[in-house]
Amino acid sequence: MNILFLCTGNSCRSQMAEGWGKSLFSKEKFNFYSAGTVKHGLNPRAVSVMKEAGVDISGHISNTVDEFEDVKMDIVFTVCSDANENCPYFPGGKIIHFGFDDPPRLTKEITDEEEILSVYRRVRDEIKSFVEGIEGYING
Repeated sequence: MNILFLCTGNSCRSQMAEGWGKSLFSKEKFNFYSAGTVKHGLNPRAVSVMKEAGVDISGHISNTVDEFEDVKMDIVFTVCSDANENCPYFPGGKIIHFGFDDPPRLTKEITDEEEILSVYRRVRDEIKSFVEGIEGYING
């Protein structure tokens, strides 16, 4: 089963979700992908907090949905409201919205690095909990 996590820039939330999916489930069960409606590049703080949790996403690249046009997505999880509102059509794919706060947006006025990272960690942990229960969304 092919699962896509879709966000606006494919830099943070969708990347974290893909990383958790690959870490928590076998490749025989699910193929996880992430993409954005546009490319923003991989967020270094997302990489850092995922590494703290034992998941290496440093090799991920920022993709757009166009790059997966030859892959039939069975499930598309939109993880931000912008992606949900602008989600492209996926023939035969089920689209489920489950939004998360945007760490870069929430922290743009914060200067203390530890405070910034605490926001990223909170969202990382929320995404992990969501991905751990993903089968309930797929089968529900």
